[in-house]
Amino acid sequence: MSEENKRTVRTTLNRKFGVSEKRDERRPRRDDDSRTDAGDRPFRREERPVFKGSDRPGFRGDRPRGLREDGRRREDGEGRFSRERRPRSFGDRPFKKRFDRDSRPFRASGDMGAPVYRQRPEQKAELIDENIDESVLETRAAQAEQTVSSEANPPWFRKLLAITTEKGREREGRFLGEGVHVVDELVSRHREIVIAVYVVEGFEDENLIEKINDAEVTLHVLTPEQMKQLSSTVTPQGIIAHCRIANTKPVYEASRSVLTLVDAVQDPGNLGTLFRTSLGFGSNGMVLGRGTVSPFNPKVVRGSSGTFLRVPFEFDIDLVDHINFLRSKGYTIIATDLHAKQSLKEIPKHKLRKMAFLVGNEGAGTNPYFIELADETVKIPMSSELESLNVSVAHGILSYEAAQIQEELK
Repeated sequence: MSEENKRTVRTTLNRKFGVSEKRDERRPRRDDDSRTDAGDRPFRREERPVFKGSDRPGFRGDRPRGLREDGRRREDGEGRFSRERRPRSFGDRPFKKRFDRDSRPFRASGDMGAPVYRQRPEQKAELIDENIDESVLETRAAQAEQTVSSEANPPWFRKLLAITTEKGREREGRFLGEGVHVVDELVSRHREIVIAVYVVEGFEDENLIEKINDAEVTLHVLTPEQMKQLSSTVTPQGIIAHCRIANTKPVYEASRSVLTLVDAVQDPGNLGTLFRTSLGFGSNGMVLGRGTVSPFNPKVVRGSSGTFLRVPFEFDIDLVDHINFLRSKGYTIIATDLHAKQSLKEIPKHKLRKMAFLVGNEGAGTNPYFIELADETVKIPMSSELESLNVSVAHGILSYEAAQIQEELK
């Protein structure tokens, strides 16, 4: 094999992937060329070009750094290599992320190293509409005066305000009775729990004022604004009684008794009516299950005209346990049910000596589980045009029938 053929074979075997076989034909190799077979050329300092547009050559290897072309060392200020460079130690210059010049968070080019603290946006003054109605401005002023006056209320008045809430009543053990009839009832029949009576300036019921003085109850005068804050009505009657929470429990050991079990009645007006109905038909007491509105709610007190304390009752009771307790005392548990097949009068008379009615929530009715626990279920005979009655109305009908049955059993 000739010398030329040997070279061709070596070139073919040693070539890199992707290099044309005709490379040597296009660019013949020079004997003094130090390139590799792939066409790479090593870095040579002496072959670097001179920068275009400048008389200063590029990084030349023919003279040391920091010297002029005539061989003398540069003076301070003549160039970037005026001083000998020292090795940079770690931490000399912290790493800084490159930012676009227009987006750098600096105030000015002369203060590039100073941080910029973000400033709050300017608070614009509230715009006032000059065409606003004067009545609106008067309302705003009245509300502002009310806020100031409420903050300036004395401690004894703030305690009264706390009693207007459910948590305040539970914490203080107090309640408020509002209205002429309510205060008359509380002062006349429950003097022992009345702490004081508050009237508005100019209250004109002299007979009630005389009755309060005869009962030796402390009387205080409030401003109309203070009375409005304590009142739970739109048009206050101008008189409120401050009382201690108290109640009497039913006597479960009686030989004859009629009780009412209340399951989650939430409307204060309905509960107040249940108290009045129980009192009107001689009921022996009420048991208020959990989920029922508090009997000391101002609307309950007003709905019962203050007579709720004349009815023995217990509240916040677990009805499941209490039903079993009453059954052990000889009571017949009677629940109202739309699907019942008998009325109250159709139940054997010996079961009605001691009975406990079970009435339920205004919307959902009596809990089905309580109905299953009941001994008897009854319905109220009425026209098929009406599906159900209000809980207070249904209780009134049952209380009337129970009162008649009790009279027959004497």
